[in-house]
Amino acid sequence: MTIPQTFLEFALDAAWQAGRITLGHFQTGVQAERKADNSPVTIADKQAEQKLRELIGRYWPTHGIVGEEYGRSSAQDSPYTWILDPIDGTKSFVSGVPLYATLLALTDGDEALLGIAHFPALNETVYAVRGGGCFWNGRRAHVSSVNKLEDAVLLSSGTSFGNWTEKETAWNRLVDATYIQRTWGDAYGYALVATGRAEIMVDPAMALWDCGPLQVIMEEAGGTFTDWQGNATIHAGESIASNGALFEQVMAIVKRDA
Repeated sequence: MTIPQTFLEFALDAAWQAGRITLGHFQTGVQAERKADNSPVTIADKQAEQKLRELIGRYWPTHGIVGEEYGRSSAQDSPYTWILDPIDGTKSFVSGVPLYATLLALTDGDEALLGIAHFPALNETVYAVRGGGCFWNGRRAHVSSVNKLEDAVLLSSGTSFGNWTEKETAWNRLVDATYIQRTWGDAYGYALVATGRAEIMVDPAMALWDCGPLQVIMEEAGGTFTDWQGNATIHAGESIASNGALFEQVMAIVKRDA
């Protein structure tokens, strides 16, 4: 499906505006509250999502919205829904680490038509439109050509897999099989894979707003974004990204005990 260029232009500008709000609070000692799931939230998260909602309401008033901080508003006579994560990587944000992102996706039903991952403190933006390619700060982006696990860079948002014993076992096998392992996590890890700077990124648990833009970004960059069973989706509550060349090898390890 071809989407209007105005959607992409709007999304890039909206992400930039929301990102500017986060920078106003970044590395200032901003205080974080704990949400019910024990994850942090700050005034920057709330203000940035409010800005995104304000802009969508002004320019696309019939579109639906799903956001991390303020929930869901239904679409009115429109197939489109915006998925928002004002600060993906709030733990990095409150720690003064610049690897956090503002995430936007525009979906039609279950499919993301465009995805934006904007990294305000790094001045980097990775974005993609379905059928239109993936771009990194305006340059065409593509996954790496690494095709051997022993040469691959493996990433995750963390090394603690909680109660997911099978996933932790799979992670340890991936660690043993790969060359470099790092926890450059959250959306930045997926951006690294999409731009050819890493090969594999895994997360045992993800929310819809975490995943929203990542499938279209990864696929348009030539890679994969799936659940832990290899199904391409943003709705599974988990994710694995690869450069495509390593997808089958990764799945063989991940699914060994499934």
